[in-house]
Amino acid sequence: MTHIQLDAKAVSYQAGAHILVDAASLSVRCGARLAIIGPNGAGKSTLLRMLAGLQQPTSGDISFNGKNITRMMPLERARQFAFVGQADTPDQQLLVEDYVSLGRIPHLGVFTRAVDREIVEDSMERARISHFRHRGLGSLSGGERQRMQLARALAQQPAILFLDEPTNHLDPKARSELLLLVAGLNVTTIAVLHDLPLVAPFATHVAVMHSTRLVASGTPDETLTPRIVSEVFDLDVLRLRHPSRQRDLMVFEAPEPIHDHSHSRSI
Repeated sequence: MTHIQLDAKAVSYQAGAHILVDAASLSVRCGARLAIIGPNGAGKSTLLRMLAGLQQPTSGDISFNGKNITRMMPLERARQFAFVGQADTPDQQLLVEDYVSLGRIPHLGVFTRAVDREIVEDSMERARISHFRHRGLGSLSGGERQRMQLARALAQQPAILFLDEPTNHLDPKARSELLLLVAGLNVTTIAVLHDLPLVAPFATHVAVMHSTRLVASGTPDETLTPRIVSEVFDLDVLRLRHPSRQRDLMVFEAPEPIHDHSHSRSI
C-alpha cells in the first residue's frame, strides 16, 4: 500500500471572527488524485492553500512525509509543492517557453542548464503545449493558458500538484480534456473542483466541504451519494449506465419543486 504523503489533523483557519475552515482532517496517499468539492464559501480554497503551505492554519497540523510543513523552508516547499491558482497574472509579453522556465527557479544551481532545459521541454510536452512555445501569453485562449500554467508547475518537478479550480472559465470540452491530461501525469494531485460531473472520472478520492467543515471523505462512490449530494448541494444525483462504454455516469440535477395546491382556486 502506498504511503501517506500529506496528513492534515484538525486544521482550522480563522480570519478575525470568521471561521473559514473548521477542524478538517484528511490524509493523501502517494499517487492519489483528491478532489475538494463543496458549495461556494464552504472553505475549499482556504483548505487547499493550507495544505500547500501558502496559509498557516490557526490551529492543527499538516505534515508532508512525516515533517510538519511549517518547518519546511519556502525553497524546500517550492521543490516539493507546485500550486496553480486563479490569480496568476504574468507579463503578457512573455513567451510561453519563458513562462514555463520559471518553474525551474526553486532548482537553480542544482542541475546544469542543459538538464533544466530538458525538464522544461519535457514539461511542455507532457502538458501538450510544445507547438505554441514561442507565442506570447497575451495570445492564448483560456484552455491554452491553463495548460501553460500546468507545464510551469510540472517544471518544478513537484511531489504534489495543487490546483485551485483549474477548469474555471473553460468550455465543457476543454474542462474534460484538462482533467484527463492531469489524471495521466502520474503525480499526486489535490484539486478544488466545482463541476460535479467531472469529479468521478478524475478523482480517486473526494473531500466534501460544507459550511467550513469537512463532512465526507472517501472514494467518489462513497462521497457522491444521493444523501450527501442532496444535503450539501441541494441536488439529485442519478447513476446511469453509459450506452457504449463499460462505465456508469452520474447525472446531477435540481430537484423538482413541490407545488402547493392547497390555496389554488378554480376559475
